Amino acid sequence: MAGLGRIHRPVPERSRPAVPGAPGLQCGGSDAYSGLTANPALGVAADLLVAAGGRVVLGETPEIYGAEHLLRRRAVTPAVGRRIDELIAWWQAYTARNDAELDNNPSVGNRAGGITTIWEKSLGAVLKGGTSPLNDVVAYAEPVTAPGLTFMDTPGYDPVSATGMVAGGANLLAFTTGRGSVFGSRPTPCLKISTTTRLYERMRGDIDFDAGSAMSRDDQLRHGTLLFEALIDMASGKPSKSEELGFGTEEIVPWRRGAVV
Repeated sequence: MAGLGRIHRPVPERSRPAVPGAPGLQCGGSDAYSGLTANPALGVAADLLVAAGGRVVLGETPEIYGAEHLLRRRAVTPAVGRRIDELIAWWQAYTARNDAELDNNPSVGNRAGGITTIWEKSLGAVLKGGTSPLNDVVAYAEPVTAPGLTFMDTPGYDPVSATGMVAGGANLLAFTTGRGSVFGSRPTPCLKISTTTRLYERMRGDIDFDAGSAMSRDDQLRHGTLLFEALIDMASGKPSKSEELGFGTEEIVPWRRGAVV
């Protein structure tokens, strides 16, 4: 991958991903600004990564619920599109078996941040994947081998979702937050992106990138370009704020039995 394939940071051999150059796109502690600023800006960066010949991984299947048609229409083949529908059907059955509901989301923190329904949350979450064609859909922790955008079936719970992406080959994570989720996910570098400048000012020690002013499309394009450059810098060895803090050593969390949404 251009830029991201040349990782200079020393990583123990057992931690090296099988497939290099596949940044994972995550959001946690979403608020009403997630779909207006940080997620669209990250989508621009994702498109630039794809245009440069890279792979990007979008996940969190419960958090595309209600917006899955937006991904389906970007599928490169009917089979890839059907896979999205199959995942949604599986998750509906999975949550029902565990006495849960797929649309019993957003969380308390999401609601406090101004999100009122799962559909609002999903419409914002899917923006992280930009506008590139959807080339593949893979199972949890399955190796990501297709170029461009891949969707990985993961829970919405951030540590579990990120663990699956890292296992599948993500050697970098881009994590948007509106409520201030603290997340490091070592050994994979994690670039944290705030949805508002107020949050960034309050958490300068932990958040790497302020997307708070990316309210217009022009500003989203500008911030997305800067975010693309920040991801390249981090992949080339610049430490994240979480790494500098020594934070994130306990965030490898495999998908366990039971309803993890």
